[in-house]
This record gives sequence, structure tokens and C-alpha cells, in this order.
Amino acid sequence: MPELPEVEVVRRGLADHVAGRIIDHLELRGSRVARRHVAGPEDLSRQVSGATVAGVHRRGKYLWLALARGAGEPAELGLITHLGMSGQMLVADAGEPDPKHLHGRFTFADGGPQVRFIDQRTFGGFALSALDGSGLPQAITHIARDPFDPQFDAARVSRVIKSRSSAIKRVLLDQKVVSGIGNIYADESLWRAGVHGNRAADALTKPAIARLLGHARDVMTEALAEGGTSFDALYVNVNGASGYFDRRLNVYGQEGRPCARCGTPIRRVAFMNRSSYFCPVCQTKPRVPS
Repeated sequence: MPELPEVEVVRRGLADHVAGRIIDHLELRGSRVARRHVAGPEDLSRQVSGATVAGVHRRGKYLWLALARGAGEPAELGLITHLGMSGQMLVADAGEPDPKHLHGRFTFADGGPQVRFIDQRTFGGFALSALDGSGLPQAITHIARDPFDPQFDAARVSRVIKSRSSAIKRVLLDQKVVSGIGNIYADESLWRAGVHGNRAADALTKPAIARLLGHARDVMTEALAEGGTSFDALYVNVNGASGYFDRRLNVYGQEGRPCARCGTPIRRVAFMNRSSYFCPVCQTKPRVPS
């Protein structure tokens, strides 16, 4: 699933192509793409058509177009997009043939390039939500700030994490505690910090947690500079290009390869219906009481 760096790459690409443009029509194919919009796809399309894209924003893994009723007017609605496992937002000229798995198409009043939503696994989609006073869609106010947010308070988040008895990796993946960190960057951050993902969060000191959050920001910053992490063709930017940070991953997906610090083979274990990767020497497994 795309994580913060991948979604931020898409956000920046969309902002370059759609900010300030008027949506002529949003074509939605099938009901799944708008299943989070209770009134259905036809209502969502009707409400979006004619709106001006005042900006493109992100919190964690959520992306939204801020929509205003006219140019220069304040944005009132947020068209939320979650990419799910395989969602793509691609910019294309009107004359280009429709790709497979096309579920949504934005056309604009200026007749310029379209934006197409492609989703092979159909876990992504759109929803419409009113914006609160800060410009955040009300539907995602439960999502915590991410480490790239100017108002992210690492000290406060460290206190919250310190209060949890769950395994630290589970807490990092809790989007109500800190958003944007997924399986890839959790493993990479834990490796950099020398912390095993099964260690209890409340067993770590607050300074250690703050350092871990710093590693998370650092690794995601580096991933963003590389266009994100692409393991296959399911994640691409708005121009269809892959990211290259997979070449710099130290543990995620590196089972059996030597640890970059100590040379010990990286291990993989099952974790929450997915996988965790770690170095058994650099990241000592916590003892389990008998």
C-alpha cells in the first residue's frame, strides 16, 4: 500500500496539474469507487462538477482536492482519495486510449489534460466531505498528524506512544497515533533505531521514541527524494513513472541478505497478515516471560 512518501509524490504531481482548474465532469465507473460516499457515485459526480480545485492536500496516506464553488472563493468541500493497495492518479491527454482498470476520469473546463483513476484491486476510491475550520475534511479528523506536518509535535506523540503497552511496530502503524507510516517505513525506521518491532512501546524511553520518530521522518524524506518505493507497476506517479527507493531499503524485502551494519542475514516473520523484516543482532528480540 502506498505510504506517506508515495502519496506525497502523487499530491505534488496533482497540484502541478489541477490546482486552479474547473472540473467539468467526474466520470465514475461502478459503485465500488464511490462506496464511501453514501449517496452514491451519481451524487458525488454531480456535486463535484463545476467546482474549482482550490488546492491539493494530504494528511498521512489520505489525499484530497479542496473544492470551491468559484475561482477565488473559499474551499468548502474535500474530495478525498485513498489509493488503497493499487490506486493510481494519472494525467493523460484526452486522445489517449483508456487503460485497463479505469474507474474514474476528471475532465476540465479548459479542455486540457484529464486525470484518470486506475485501480486494479479496487480497494481505493473517492468520498466527499465538508472541510472543517482548518481545511481538513471532517471525515478524516481522526487521522493523526504525520511527521511532515508543520504542527507535528514529536514530544507529545512520544508521550502517547510511551503510554501504550502494545508492540512498538503496531503503535507506529496506528494512524490515530501518527499517520503516514506503513509496513515498509516502520521496518526501516526500527532498523535504524536498533529496536525490535515486538518490543513493548512502554518499555522504551521517551528520548528513544523521539529518536525513532526522527528516523521515520528521515527515511521517508529520503524515499520522497527518490520518488517513493515501487516494487511493481502498481505504484507510479501521475506521469506513470516508478519510484526508486527500493534500491536503498536496508531490511524491508531483504530476507537472507546481510545486514548493512553487522552482516547478519535479515530475517522475515509474519506480522498482522503481512511480513516484518529485521536484523536479529542489531534488533534484539525482547524476552517473553515464561
